[in-house]
Amino acid sequence: MRAEIIAIGDEIITGQRLDTNTQWLAERLTELGVDVAFHSTIGDHLADNVAVFRTAIDRVDVVVATGGLGPTADDLTRQSIAAAVGVDLVRDEASLTAIRQLFERRGRQMPERNAVQADFPAGASAIPNEHGTAPGIALRVVRAERGPCDVFAVPGVPAEMKPMWQQTVVPAIVAARGEARVIRHRRIKCFGVGESQLEAMLPDLIRRGREPSVGITVSDATITLRITAAGPDDAACFAAMEPTAATIYELLGTIAYGEEEDELESVDARLLAGQQQTVSVAEWATGGLVSEWLARAAPEQSVLAGGFVIGGLRQLEQLTGDTALRDAAPCSSAVATAAAEWVRRACEADFGIGVAAFPAASDGPDAKVYISIATPDRVRRLQFGCASHPAIRQSRTAKQALNALRLILLGNEPDPIG
Repeated sequence: MRAEIIAIGDEIITGQRLDTNTQWLAERLTELGVDVAFHSTIGDHLADNVAVFRTAIDRVDVVVATGGLGPTADDLTRQSIAAAVGVDLVRDEASLTAIRQLFERRGRQMPERNAVQADFPAGASAIPNEHGTAPGIALRVVRAERGPCDVFAVPGVPAEMKPMWQQTVVPAIVAARGEARVIRHRRIKCFGVGESQLEAMLPDLIRRGREPSVGITVSDATITLRITAAGPDDAACFAAMEPTAATIYELLGTIAYGEEEDELESVDARLLAGQQQTVSVAEWATGGLVSEWLARAAPEQSVLAGGFVIGGLRQLEQLTGDTALRDAAPCSSAVATAAAEWVRRACEADFGIGVAAFPAASDGPDAKVYISIATPDRVRRLQFGCASHPAIRQSRTAKQALNALRLILLGNEPDPIG
């Protein structure tokens, strides 16, 4: 069973309002085992609406539309569906009565214009709306030589749409679907290599048509592998995913650091708490991101002993008392090491992370950022390439620091400066 979601409204098509309904509906349809094939967004123009509904009814089994069910002249969903399937609008007296009663309960007289909200394409039924004046529309469209298409239209107001979805649309889709089927996802988070390199490490896993499927997405240098399986229930789906997940972990090793909502800082926080250790951070290039993320990941575990943002060499010299820093390069291992050793001692932490400044030419092929991680008995001096888009350079570097700490906590040493 394939579905299309249609979001309607000039405010959406022009970008004045974010379309969160489509995302929410796509997640709910997937949970029901329905393959979401298309998202369509259209403005308040009748001809465009009719064309989109005709196309959707022709190519999928379930159409879910949001918006356009109000009483004003730019609310065109009723007319659009009727025109798309070639039927007239018919007034439903029971729905009209329900709308009038809602106005009465709220101490208001119903404007006559609201009567159009009781008009439905011939053959359609009303989806009750307990929280608003716009009933939804449910219509089964018979198609020649194949199964029917079920069309559902609900208001764009989430507080009205969501109860209507749960109470009426879900049972109708489950009944039309027949045998039990759900679609579930499992997300594995990875860090430390590029997207192409990681794909090369997973031969055949990301092939189109594979079951279960494996998708790959990247955000701020974090790579997410999404395993998707369909089955009669959750247990069957996750059982089908397990061999693929095991293969991913076997092939990627420590590059795969967590699942679902895990971030590097949350993994570090768990490892530190489990080993009863703490970390402190003095950072220049990352502007406080490392300590901010750690504090947010473990607000009650006290794994972050302290966090400082370095504003320049003079400040670092005053903090450390090391006059040799006057002549140091801001982008150097010496600065990162001095910061790491000082912040660990000052905060009495088990680990101290120091991040030096970015080089002046941060986007060149040889551009490096220096990070040091100090413990009472040694200092790991590390360097990482920092050539990347300026929008992700800071966050990528912060993740490099967190990932290096993770590897140390796991007993897998990061590569030191040669």
